[in-house]
Amino acid sequence: MITLVKKRPILTIILLVVVLLLPFLGVMEVTIMEARNFITAREMLTDGNWILTTMNGEARYQKPPLPTWLTALSAMVFGIKSVWGLRFPAVLMIMLLGSMLYTLSRKLTLDKSHSFYNGLIGITSLYVILIIFEAPWDMYAHTFMLVGIYGIVQVFRTAETDWKYILLAVLGISCSVLSKGPVSVYALLLPFLISYGIIFRKSNTTKKWIQLSGILVLGLVLGFSWYLYVRYADPEAFATITSKETGNWTSYNVRPIYYYWSFFTQSGLWTIPAFIGLLYPYLKTRVSNLKVYQFTLLWTLLVVVLLSVIPEKKSRYLMPVLIPLAMNTGFYIEYLVRRFKELKDKRETIPVYIAFGVIGLAFIGAAASAIYLLVIETSIEVPMVSYVFAGLLTVIGILLLKKLYQKSIEGVIVLLMVGLVALVFGLGPLHIKNKEVSKDHFGFDGFFKEVGIDKTTPIYAYKNTSPEMVWARGEKILVIEDLSDLKEGDIFYIIDCQECEESIENDEQMSKFKYNEPYFINLNYEGLEYKDRKAGYVYKLTKRE
Repeated sequence: MITLVKKRPILTIILLVVVLLLPFLGVMEVTIMEARNFITAREMLTDGNWILTTMNGEARYQKPPLPTWLTALSAMVFGIKSVWGLRFPAVLMIMLLGSMLYTLSRKLTLDKSHSFYNGLIGITSLYVILIIFEAPWDMYAHTFMLVGIYGIVQVFRTAETDWKYILLAVLGISCSVLSKGPVSVYALLLPFLISYGIIFRKSNTTKKWIQLSGILVLGLVLGFSWYLYVRYADPEAFATITSKETGNWTSYNVRPIYYYWSFFTQSGLWTIPAFIGLLYPYLKTRVSNLKVYQFTLLWTLLVVVLLSVIPEKKSRYLMPVLIPLAMNTGFYIEYLVRRFKELKDKRETIPVYIAFGVIGLAFIGAAASAIYLLVIETSIEVPMVSYVFAGLLTVIGILLLKKLYQKSIEGVIVLLMVGLVALVFGLGPLHIKNKEVSKDHFGFDGFFKEVGIDKTTPIYAYKNTSPEMVWARGEKILVIEDLSDLKEGDIFYIIDCQECEESIENDEQMSKFKYNEPYFINLNYEGLEYKDRKAGYVYKLTKRE
């Protein structure tokens, strides 16, 4: 298998993403961020709002439309109700991210194995995987920007002017801006340009910087074209939304400047190697290419610094740092593959045993948990396939520990990849089974069946509603401020949120309607954190004669 990986590294990266994410892509609950984006994609298809984007019928210009376009196109193929299909484009972005990490590393003169480690670390970093199930458009913005950065590197490292790389750089930058505005320009491109300019300054000519200036101008103009159009077509809504968004930068989720200092932990199972990879005094005499290592280290640190000076901070905003961090961590992994068998100093070997030994033990522990569910926790039904993969995972964990004892880091990495696949296929069916038994009749489809009403009966929301409710409904839910807004029809259903300050029963207009004891609707899954915005009371209102 090691030979196959070395011969087909990009194919291996793509196949690993396929088996890790695609089989059970649709089993996770739709989050609030996903609901917002999926609703916008749905209204592109149902209402034709491809440029002037909407959510629940209202203008939604907070984010540019390119990722939503891709999501809507996927929905055209797989169906608008297919969560698997709606998440699929983001998986393609992870494939592209891993492939570009490998390709960029090769262009920076790193060998095939080293470049493969960089791509592998990138696609298996914790938040790269988790971000799929939050559906923020960060993945699109930073992956497209990485494409643009690759084009820029090609421009700088090609003696003659090559228009295909200039166009590739322009395309990557413009698509990034069309995915999330200037975020990746600031968080990924700017620190790259500073780092590359400092470390490789001797190879940079005036001609190349002139070409770069043209690339940046054209890429930004194309990227911001959507903003310019929306500002012209719907200036009032655009100004309101823009003012609120820019205000959030300094007043919303404000965190101290050191909030991101633990950024390397976002790489998950690569946390210890990522931290050691940042120790320049230790690695500077051990890496295979000092200049490229200095570049990736400076790039990583500058991303963290630039993100830290912005008052608004969230863990997902660290997504761009995982790109140069993966390349930087790869230097340490490559060093271990090359030299670990020769190392005698316990200060060097113990962190390695801890980093990968914990993973091997975690594989065995996950398998033991499945056995526990079978023998002890009989109330939870575990599919047989989970036990098959639990047994396989136990074997993999033991073999991984054996390879670690033999100081074969290359073997450890291969078993790590196989173990991740076994873990996904072992836990995936278990999650599906639990989802089936925990999701009761309180969902929207079950609610209509329980109450015995036609889905065409008008349903409104009182004062406000949540994106999850709108997504589950399958179409827009009109929000009304008071019952006097109901002008037509004789029968209505009104959703009143569970913990609202103003209850519909206090509305003065309620005397004009007959209404039942409210039905309870709940979109929460058992065993997960309960969220009030996903539950509410549904009143059936009938106008009095």
